[in-house]
Parts: sequence; structure tokens; C-alpha cells
Amino acid sequence: MSVRTLPLVFINLGGEMLYILDQRLRAHNTSESNSEKGVWSEGDRKRVLNDIVGTMFSKSFMDELLKPQQLYSHRTMKTVLTRLAHTSIMRLNPASMDRLYELMIMAFKYQVFLCPRPKDLLLISYNHIDSIRALVRDTPAVLNQVDETHRKVIEVYSTFSEGELQLLRQTLLIFFQDMHIRVSLFLKNQIQNPSGRFVLTTSGPVPSGVDVPGLIRTFDLRGREVSRSEFLPGGSFTGSVGEGSFDLNGDRVLRLGRNLYGAEHPEETQTSRTPGAQPNSTPNPLAKEELNLLARLMGSMKAENVPTGEPRFRISLFSTDQEEAGASGGEQQDTIQVVNIQAVQDGQAALALARIAGEFADEEAKLENPSSSKGDELLAMMDDL
Repeated sequence: MSVRTLPLVFINLGGEMLYILDQRLRAHNTSESNSEKGVWSEGDRKRVLNDIVGTMFSKSFMDELLKPQQLYSHRTMKTVLTRLAHTSIMRLNPASMDRLYELMIMAFKYQVFLCPRPKDLLLISYNHIDSIRALVRDTPAVLNQVDETHRKVIEVYSTFSEGELQLLRQTLLIFFQDMHIRVSLFLKNQIQNPSGRFVLTTSGPVPSGVDVPGLIRTFDLRGREVSRSEFLPGGSFTGSVGEGSFDLNGDRVLRLGRNLYGAEHPEETQTSRTPGAQPNSTPNPLAKEELNLLARLMGSMKAENVPTGEPRFRISLFSTDQEEAGASGGEQQDTIQVVNIQAVQDGQAALALARIAGEFADEEAKLENPSSSKGDELLAMMDDL
């Protein structure tokens, strides 16, 4: 497992989240100014994006994120992204956040599946950063934060060998394993089956530096070519379209990671679970660690940066409140013990989390696990944002 996977997951999932939120906020936009109280305006949309990007690319948080560490579970990753989304005046209910996370995961999974080479994972990440940069181009302070983070990412990953990049890709594929959520945009474009699995084509341009398959060349002991033969490659392949730029700015060539959503098609952000798919109820061996992370995050993170009395806006990824209620109540909860956590600065919630985490202490004291504090410092970096 690569210990450098977390920054790319966070940046790419964060980029997909911003794409979807931007699309949904444009669809909800009914006013050009803030003059109408309670009405979502263009200024509100820009403020939400600036607040989220400013928190996401803050220096202290990114410095901690870029340290070598294990990749988080889906539960912890969703919690961090939920808190990130709520650093603005926007609020998402649990059902909407679940659907938002599913969209982010499936979009990034598709991009990783289509990635021609492990090295091109960086180009996917740079496409996300470029698009985020365009979303906040009117705010110089936030734009500088994005540029500084991009420089740090280039510095960290530019020295990776092919083997390290392949290990990074393998870690990502393990992270995406068993995630088969159906997305309306993918189904409409026939790049996803009704089962939730992607349709991968065996045609198109080959990666940069790779020959078009179909030719076998034979060499003698002196390295001289002595014969050639051809075979059917099983697809219609073409030559490479060129190498993308790995610099701060430039043509990435690769289109994976760019914004797929349009404000005029809100139905593209709908998801549905594959029939028969059930949530994974396997006990998590890192439960104590993740509860510690959540306690630190929820007990002290300043996500409520909105002045008292200022209206906050509820955004739904569904068309009606009835669908929201149905989605949130549709899961079977009879045999599952649920711990309800209030995601605000609440001393009682922090104490409850600490008590639950303490129940794991006796077992883990025998294991002497060196990674027991995984992620604590990263989530603590969001305290001052």
C-alpha cells in the first residue's frame, strides 16, 4: 500500500465535489444579487466555492496532508469532505451528502480505470487543480493558495519512479473495490452497465512513448532486427496524441479529470445503488483511530464561519424532499447499531466519542500498533480554518 495516495484522493474527490456543487448551485440560482433575502444568488455560489477551496487548499492542512500516511477508509473520507462542504453557508443533509460522495467516488474511479499509464494519475489530478483554479480565478488570495498547493504536489510526485506510481494506482484500485454505484450521466453515455460496472473500450490512442500493438519484431544476439510478423491486437488503436504537461501550467492533453457536468442537466448528478447491493457491515479494525479523528474534527473544527443570524442554504441533490426522506430511510437498520454524531462544536458529542473510543483501548494495547494516531494531526489542521 502506498503511503502517498491520500493527497491525490483528497484533491481529486474535492475537485469532483466542487464540479457537482457548482453545477447544482447554478441550477438553483434564481437571483443575480444578494438583494432578495432567502434566495440563492450568483454571489452566494461564488462565496460557497471560495470558502470551500480556501479551506481545502489552506497551507497548514495541505502540509499535513502531504506527509506519508495510510489512506483513510470511505467513512472517514466522507466525514472530512462533509465538514469541508459545510465550511461555507451551504448545508447538505445526510442523504444528499451520501449521493454526493457516491458521485465523487464513481467519477474518480472511472478516471483511474481509463488512466493509460500510472504516471497519468498526476495529469488527472492536475486537470482537477486547473479546473478548481478556474472556479476561483476572481479571488486572488484563494488562487494563490491553489497555485502553492500545486507546486507542492509537483515537488512531491515528480520524483516518483514507475514502480511507485504503479503501487499508488494499485492502492487506489483497492480503495475503489466493490463500489458499483450507478450514475445517470454514465448510463446515458453508455459507459456504465446497469450492474454499475464500467464499459472499457479496446480502442483509441495508445499512451505516449508506446507503439501501436499489432507488430512483433525479432532480433538476433547482436541486436539486429531479423524478422517481422503481425497479429490482430483485438482493437482499433491509433498513435499517441502526445505527452501532457506536468508543469504548473500547460496542455495536459489527457481529458480525464475535467468537469463533466453542465448546469442545464441536473439529472446528471443522480445516482442509484445496484439492486442487491448492501452496505459493508464488516467491523472496522481501525475504528478507534477513526473515532479519535472524528472527535478531534467535530469537537474543535471551526466549520461554523458564518455570522450569527445570516441565512444558510440547504441544497438537495434530489428533486423533492420526499425522495430525500426515502433515500435516507431506505436502508435496513434493524440489525445495525448506529452511533449518532452531531457534526458541530459540541462538548457532549466529543465526550461521547472519546468514551466510545476508549472501549477499544484494552484490545489495541496488546497490539502496539504504531499507526494508531493515523490522521489525527491532519484533521486537527482544520481546527484553525
